[in-house]
Amino acid sequence: MARKVSWGVLGAADIGLKRVIPGMQRGEVARVDAIASRDLAKAKAAALTHGIAKAYGSYEELLADPAIEAIYNPLPNELHVAWTVRALDAGKHVLCEKPIALNADEAKALVAARARTGKLVAEAFMVRHHPQWRRAREIARSGAIGEARAIQTFFAYRLLDADNIRNKPPGGGALYDIGCYAILTARFVFGAEPTRVVASLDVDAKFGTDRLASALIEFPGGRHLTFTCATQIQDYQRVTIVGEAGRVEVAVPFNALIDRPMRITIDSGVDLVGGGAKIEEFPTCDQYTLQGDAFSRAVLGEAPLEFPIEDAIANMRVIDALFRSAKSGGWEKP
Repeated sequence: MARKVSWGVLGAADIGLKRVIPGMQRGEVARVDAIASRDLAKAKAAALTHGIAKAYGSYEELLADPAIEAIYNPLPNELHVAWTVRALDAGKHVLCEKPIALNADEAKALVAARARTGKLVAEAFMVRHHPQWRRAREIARSGAIGEARAIQTFFAYRLLDADNIRNKPPGGGALYDIGCYAILTARFVFGAEPTRVVASLDVDAKFGTDRLASALIEFPGGRHLTFTCATQIQDYQRVTIVGEAGRVEVAVPFNALIDRPMRITIDSGVDLVGGGAKIEEFPTCDQYTLQGDAFSRAVLGEAPLEFPIEDAIANMRVIDALFRSAKSGGWEKP
């Protein structure tokens, strides 16, 4: 049997308990052995529910455990950099939730920490490990739909709980939480970095976070991403990649289900009612399992780390520019 990397989890965040930990536990080369919370009872309850061997009542105790090789960090956004640096300095590799930081300057500390410690560090964007996204990118770059020129993305959910971390400054809001996916996937498909951006944000007066964000992002070669993300409207997500001779539509682009096959539609555009549409279906899989195994294989030296921390910082620069644009009312360069 392949050796499995021993993982520890910082905090008992929902994303970790409901998606990432179960996914990683199904991995070929990943094993979750410890979880820490500032509330020991909470850590013990999570460990019991998920069959995790060790529970700690502080993050420091987890980082001091010599048996733990890698850390998954799903703490609130404003704590990402500080605790990722501490984990790296403790000799652990780190997979940190998105967004990697609150701004690109803050994220640069991770490059220094990586150089200092020699440990791996990456941002946890699970979507780029899912076969549907690999295939969508392949089609877009192959010329099968002509030159891919435009991507339209919509990602929304409805969350009105004032106590939820997604509705609290400084790390809450639509752009940090889900707008980052629109940016990431466009960069992934186009294989390029944006040249300029313009954005509009609607900020909730009570929460102090953006609840609706829309943007136009220009890429080299006259290519565009347009997206809207929102935290207080109907749940919906869709991505359409449009080329000169067809389009690719990803129906469930971000929260891919694990209990049924996912599908993308490739349409030649011969008419407006889908006459040229073909559907490609992908066997059931868990993108969190794939993400955990990919990082674990890099830890084991079996494969290179496909998306290093520089990629996360590049995504963060775009988010920074969008926030600047919302204030200035004009175009900004990442």
